[in-house]
Amino acid sequence: MIQQQKLGSQGLVASRLGLGCMGMSEFYGPHDDTESLAVIDRALELGINFLDTADAYGPYTNEILVGRAIKGRRDQFVVATKFGFVRDPANSQFRGMSGKAAYVQQACDASLKRLDIDTIDLYYLHRVDPETPIEETVGAMSRLVEQGKVRALGLSEVSVPTLERAGKVHPISAVQTEYSLWTRDPEIDMLSYCRDHDIAFVAYSPLGRGFLTGKIRSLNDLAHDDWRRNAPRFSAENFVRNQALANVVVRIAGRKGCTPAQLALSWVMAQGEHIFPIPGTKRLKYLEDNAGAADIRWTPEELAEIASFFPPDAASGTRYTEGGMRIVNA
Repeated sequence: MIQQQKLGSQGLVASRLGLGCMGMSEFYGPHDDTESLAVIDRALELGINFLDTADAYGPYTNEILVGRAIKGRRDQFVVATKFGFVRDPANSQFRGMSGKAAYVQQACDASLKRLDIDTIDLYYLHRVDPETPIEETVGAMSRLVEQGKVRALGLSEVSVPTLERAGKVHPISAVQTEYSLWTRDPEIDMLSYCRDHDIAFVAYSPLGRGFLTGKIRSLNDLAHDDWRRNAPRFSAENFVRNQALANVVVRIAGRKGCTPAQLALSWVMAQGEHIFPIPGTKRLKYLEDNAGAADIRWTPEELAEIASFFPPDAASGTRYTEGGMRIVNA
């Protein structure tokens, strides 16, 4: 069973390993709701009760799916969702953003309805709205806590200065940022800041969007509508270079007697007790593989060896396109 531990300073307790639900509804090719529901069922059996979704996933349909999965057993799950991206189901290309106070209330009420719950355990700002002071957004989020609609607040892809400003308005329980062997930017200052201020660090894409599992050998392994086909690290030129990194993971995992996914996840977990990886999957076999990471133990020497192959600039290509990179670490 996956260990349960305190998540931040506001009373949440969640499984150390979470489950990212985004791919169950969008971005990573075809999906099947029946299997996705079975994945969430099995996750709970394995002790994984920390579910991560967002209103932007689908859009909106992922929250509905998660709501179906937890119906009748709400108290067994820790539900995290996000707001801030504004999408139009009738226009898949439309992407807006809002952190304005009125929108915060509107978005939360809509998420509660779709999830079919009374209270969201952890409510994140998905990205900082450059047109709205963080104090306004977090102030509106704090009122959701006062109303009993939200238990704890989180921020996604923020800088330490923004986090500090937000924390003066209301305690922040969690920061969600991409972190993996090939995305080590949070080690500059965010990991230590979160540790020192009793803030959980929730690591999304801890498997490098699947690349570090060694299962993606060419772009032909991705569905034609898979978002990763347009991601810089998956471009033809960068793919070849990054393949060498995946090969290192495969080689060391074989020596350790674990799978590449288990190596990548357990390495992230070994970087601090306050770190909660949330690998996403819509497949039972990958869920069970990921869960095995909790049993992997590393010596300091082994961790140092792994890290030596993955300096901060190891990956070729940025993690998002130019537009996406403008709104991370904000």
